[in-house]
Amino acid sequence: MSKFPKDFYWGGAIAANQAEGGYKEGGKGLTSSDVSTAGTHTEPRYTTYRMPDGTEGKYSYFGGKLPEGAKKAVLEGYYYPSHEAIDFYHRYKEDIALFAEMGFKMFRMSIAWSRIFPKGNEETPNQAGLDFYRDVFTELKKHNIEPLVTIQHYDVPLYLDEELGGWNNRDTIALFDRYTETIFKEYKGLVKYWLTFNEINTSIMMKDLIPNYPKAAVAKSVQLLHYQMVASARAVQRAHEIDPNYVVGCMIAGGPSKYPLTCDPKDVLYTQKELQENTYYAADTMIRGEYPYYAKRFWNEFGIELDITEEDKADLKAGKVDMLTFSYYSTSCKTYRKDVETTGGNFIMGAKNPYLKYSEWGWSLDPDGLRYCLNEYAARYPGVPMMVVENGLGAVDKMEEDGSIHDPYRIEYLREHIKAMAEAIEDGVDLRGYTPWGCIDLVSASTGEMKKRYGFIYVDKNNDGTGTLNRYKKDSFYWYKKVIASNGEELD
Repeated sequence: MSKFPKDFYWGGAIAANQAEGGYKEGGKGLTSSDVSTAGTHTEPRYTTYRMPDGTEGKYSYFGGKLPEGAKKAVLEGYYYPSHEAIDFYHRYKEDIALFAEMGFKMFRMSIAWSRIFPKGNEETPNQAGLDFYRDVFTELKKHNIEPLVTIQHYDVPLYLDEELGGWNNRDTIALFDRYTETIFKEYKGLVKYWLTFNEINTSIMMKDLIPNYPKAAVAKSVQLLHYQMVASARAVQRAHEIDPNYVVGCMIAGGPSKYPLTCDPKDVLYTQKELQENTYYAADTMIRGEYPYYAKRFWNEFGIELDITEEDKADLKAGKVDMLTFSYYSTSCKTYRKDVETTGGNFIMGAKNPYLKYSEWGWSLDPDGLRYCLNEYAARYPGVPMMVVENGLGAVDKMEEDGSIHDPYRIEYLREHIKAMAEAIEDGVDLRGYTPWGCIDLVSASTGEMKKRYGFIYVDKNNDGTGTLNRYKKDSFYWYKKVIASNGEELD
């Protein structure tokens, strides 16, 4: 018998801003991704802008700053990978048919807010946007694939972000209310499973990822996160009112995937503190309905005077999520000492773990860490079901002359992580689903590359935007098909 439940949701995951394309079609408004250039592992992505006098410029996508008075803009002479991405906007039927061939039970995707409300503050939604996602969900249902829909996967309408302050403005909560009410009503009967914000905790992780991150920026991030968590809680309440069958989860980056580098008690305390602030802070609040006991010390340390009302507290309490979902790629080691060898991946940085191997992009390969994370979460949140909604290996894939793509490294990575999930289920963890990231090759969020591929399906597109966009099945496609058909038993 399989260790996985018979109704386990096997599938895959993408995001609108990394896969959809069609950035100006169907009435869609611009988002921050649409003004972000391609980068590489060594060259950062840039956000482009225009000054009031017409001067044009760019700044680093991670950690840079928009000059005062400037407006983000699409400029001539730059390549913006999100504009076409992998053209899921036009090719979704072809892609969903491939997912169905693999046997997907669930497909995680996101809705682009700016397709529904192009600026974010309109009174009525954009019908073409509503129709597009209805068509996608209908196509998924035709193939008996359950949609798992992320309501905001990082991108917000650019107008809302620039003109109204985005999530730094409390008024954005009311705009999110309108957006969520619209889609909950529109897709009732087509979508059951929802995630409010993708990796909601990443905003406060920046303080430990960017050197000399200013205290004022930390305070801003914590306030922004508060508004998002209140908006999420209000969305949970609204979803349950519109359809009691709706299941709404939170989505956390990374899981408790950090180890003390040594058994020095200072390393242990340092790691515990970072886990509390960067991982558990958001999860505790969204699952338990109130801020955790360590929040006040965290706020005091950074001089944070949180704008929180009694209504906010009531909303957080009434809008606890139904399930916990998270991304897991690798683990990192933490130490208070500075004289150690370090490594870096996307949002995973820290001291190098001497017991692990690392990918070309600096990510540790640690399937045991996934079992550890699942058990840690299960102990902390008893009775709360879980899904692993991102997991995968970014690597360079080579297409052979006959169109085949041999990716044994990806199969090995996924095999070991599936084994780890099976062990966690044996441990007693209530795990309901697994949607590996980038089930079809897409644009990398961190680098804007196509070279860094995750998918079971190869998309013929290069870093510079050239290519046919034709789809090809990798070896991992056929392997994952067997995994799903055997409910996780056949892994060779």
